[in-house]
Order: sequence, then structure tokens, then C-alpha cells
Amino acid sequence: MPKAKNASSVVAFTDMPNIGKAMAGDFALMGIAAPQDLAGRDPYVLFEQLCKLTKSRQDPCVLDTFIAAVRFMEGSPPLPWWHYTPERKAELLARATADRNRGSVCPAAAKAPRNRSGSR
Repeated sequence: MPKAKNASSVVAFTDMPNIGKAMAGDFALMGIAAPQDLAGRDPYVLFEQLCKLTKSRQDPCVLDTFIAAVRFMEGSPPLPWWHYTPERKAELLARATADRNRGSVCPAAAKAPRNRSGSR
């Protein structure tokens, strides 16, 4: 069966580009009842949710597919999942950098009392 060309023609998850039976099963496992429920969702949160539910770190291409699915249901054209690989890599790098920057000062060290010489 041919894949949908736009979100308005999607009835089942498998109508979407890049989505087969296994991925449709993953959406069901996460409690997502309809393809339209993907619009507005954070694909990175979906990915982490799936990893927790399956107790397994999923392949990064699953995240790329989640990005493609969410973007498609939000009105983007049908693009192959690998189109979103550069976006995923840039976003994960930005998030890791932000996490490192937030944690750059050790809270315990910041609160440690100074000795008489002025050092910690």
C-alpha cells in the first residue's frame, strides 16, 4: 500500500512514511493511540520513553524516525528518516553541551568553606 503524501490522509500509523508494523507497535506500547497524537510531541522525549519501556537503548535511527513522524504529522513533507540524522546529531550535541555547562561548577565545591589562606 502506498504511503500518505500528507498528514491529513493518514488513518493508521503504517500509512505514514518511514513507519512499519514494528514502529506502529512501539507507538502503541507508548500509549499513542492515533497518528494525529504525534503532532506537537517531542520526539526526543518519545525516544527516551521507548528506551525506558523496553529497558533497552534503542538505535539512534529510531529517534530519527520519531523526528520524521512528528514533523510529518505537523505538516512537513514526507522525507526519509535519514534526512533528520543531522538534526538529531546537532540537537544531542547542543543538549550535552548545555548539560555540561550547567554542571561546570561543583555545588559542593562552591559551598566549601575557605581556610585562612583563602583557598578551599
